[in-house]
Amino acid sequence: MNAPEPAAALQSEPTTGGATGTTHSADPFVHHAPIAARIDWLFRLADRHGQAFRGPDSWLARERYLARHPTAVAALKCMDGRVNLSVATQTPVGILMPFRNLGGMFNLGWPHLGEILTQYVMDRVREGRRVLLLITYHWSRGDPLRGCAGFHYNREASMAHAWAIREQVRQLFGQDSSTVYPLVCGFETDQEALLLHSAHGQSLNMADEGTGATHEELQQQVAALLPDMPGPMRADLLPLLQGNLRHVAHLRTLAERRERDLVTEHREWAICLGRGFDFLHTPNTALIVGPYSPDLAHPIRTAAQIIQDNMKQGRIPDDGFLLLASVPYDTLGVERARAELKARFMGQFAAGVIAEAFPALAERMHRHTAVLDWSARRLEFVSPT
Repeated sequence: MNAPEPAAALQSEPTTGGATGTTHSADPFVHHAPIAARIDWLFRLADRHGQAFRGPDSWLARERYLARHPTAVAALKCMDGRVNLSVATQTPVGILMPFRNLGGMFNLGWPHLGEILTQYVMDRVREGRRVLLLITYHWSRGDPLRGCAGFHYNREASMAHAWAIREQVRQLFGQDSSTVYPLVCGFETDQEALLLHSAHGQSLNMADEGTGATHEELQQQVAALLPDMPGPMRADLLPLLQGNLRHVAHLRTLAERRERDLVTEHREWAICLGRGFDFLHTPNTALIVGPYSPDLAHPIRTAAQIIQDNMKQGRIPDDGFLLLASVPYDTLGVERARAELKARFMGQFAAGVIAEAFPALAERMHRHTAVLDWSARRLEFVSPT
């Protein structure tokens, strides 16, 4: 099924933008609105995100930040919308390079992932910059069932996977980690707090009372935890941690005022395949499948099963779901044309997988295909065929 006509605007929408970016949960009405209205809401969310990214305030904030903190920061993380590291660290939008996948599962042996990550690192090295690679897993301290569904809510399994990725990074970019430093980080979603791990079993929890009360104290704790991290890189890690401390304190204040509710129920109604979904940091809205694994059919079937279960349980309407394929491009001409071909292929491939495994669900599928102008974060829709 192709796209419906755009619907009228919904009454309440999350916002994304500003120098550091903000994210609010979607109004519950969004999850229960007709599918046409939900799709229209999501596309307008993408448009607002792009407008905010291109704005002069955001551009100047990024330029100022990079001038002071030249270390490039990338993050391997789950598709879960709660894991929004830019907001949680109060970092300007566009500084942290995300690699997102269903369950946060990666393997640097995957050809496409290895190529993309290696190219990203080499581009930064040619600029004379080091790369801090955050390898993340997430969990909930309040309820295990608010943890990572990709690992069946098993925190130990997700953590073990993160350590395995760290070893792959060291094999690929060097054991001394002087240029590319892989840092295993937990993310506790109830308080949106980072938990840093050292290779020797120590950790530093941003949710601990009084942790890093001053810049000097936090600096000393990070140096003790990560003595092998290059000094300039530690200096560029500190603003992320200080921002996280402020963010955690802010959320605690909201909780004390009973102005913050934890989102506990899965209500996803969109499957997003590819890259360029930074605007989708609204919890329980979309299942993001990165184009990294050689076996794309498996995560696509998993995502479709979740959508079908959500419909059967009444968590979302059964009138349809969105399948959105997106591929980013940097330059016009051949690269953009290739992005269109890739996006069309992925959309057609995913639609075929879903039709074969879930024929009844496929009849309620609304397909869209897009390419993303990466430098402007502008989503551009193309014909799906």
